[in-house]
Amino acid sequence: MRISAPLRRAGGKGGKFLPVSGRLLPGALLRPAANGGKARTMLDILGHLFAPLPMFMVIGGAGLIAVAQAGTSTAFSALASLKPLLRARPDDERDSARALLFKVEAVAQLKGLARTDRLENPHPFISQTLTTLANAADAEHFALWVHQAIHDRRARHARVIGFWNSLADAAPAVGMGGTIIGLIGMFAQMSDPDSIGPYMALALMTTLHGLILANAIAGPIANRLAALSEQEIAWQQDMADRMIAIARREGSLFQRTSMREVA
Repeated sequence: MRISAPLRRAGGKGGKFLPVSGRLLPGALLRPAANGGKARTMLDILGHLFAPLPMFMVIGGAGLIAVAQAGTSTAFSALASLKPLLRARPDDERDSARALLFKVEAVAQLKGLARTDRLENPHPFISQTLTTLANAADAEHFALWVHQAIHDRRARHARVIGFWNSLADAAPAVGMGGTIIGLIGMFAQMSDPDSIGPYMALALMTTLHGLILANAIAGPIANRLAALSEQEIAWQQDMADRMIAIARREGSLFQRTSMREVA
């Protein structure tokens, strides 16, 4: 029997009408989605991925734990450390300090240590060290001050690094807490299938955000700050030792005079 219509019967006379090609799905569904549809799908996925509630739960919870451990002042210092995190150049600062030491030694030999504060440098530690060297009573007083200054800087760096490590340690635990909350809500709404999805999404998203905060944000920041701190303290300690040696060598000229000539 000839089929003249664009439809044919499947499974005999009582079968369902199928397209001539034998496909059950409409052609629009079988064709690949248009670029606009793909873009909307990606935006929907990103919207769910960065939903504000799971992010707020993880960041807020982990942040409160870190602040409780480190203190409010350290938390503000940790946020302020993000600026030098990107702009710090410890190698350039080390080279600048080494070049300045030759000038310090020349000035000390020609005009005395009291004139070393006339040398200028934009780095706060170097500028303060030069001023203290010029105004210290003797080499031992200067050595005591510079060692204490470096010790204080190392302690400040350690507190800031500790804050970011605390944030990295707390984030996965807070994310797991959000997962438990989501599972509890999901099991409590088992009779309503429409309510299961949001709670499941909350359970998964908090875990994901906890892992991201710990391993992609807070942890790398702590490691980077630790590396910068080690490099910075190293060149500052080297500079302090060299200045102490210069001060002791120029001990006969280290005493301050009642009148200082203008260079």
